[in-house]
Amino acid sequence: MFSSKMASLTGGVIFLLVALVALYRLLFWFPITIAGQPVGQVATFFVFVVCAALSLIGFQGMRNRAE
Repeated sequence: MFSSKMASLTGGVIFLLVALVALYRLLFWFPITIAGQPVGQVATFFVFVVCAALSLIGFQGMRNRAE
């Protein structure tokens, strides 16, 4: 039981951090290049949405297991 709560919390925190970095990049544009190709703002927006949703799912999973 404890390990599933800890896994949900860890996943939620990690995805929250990635979502915050994506939000920072959306607000204060800085270039990211992967394998020589620039990453656009649209891709960063999708990363933000997906990671924010996964973070919420992780935190909600932790809360549901606590009851």
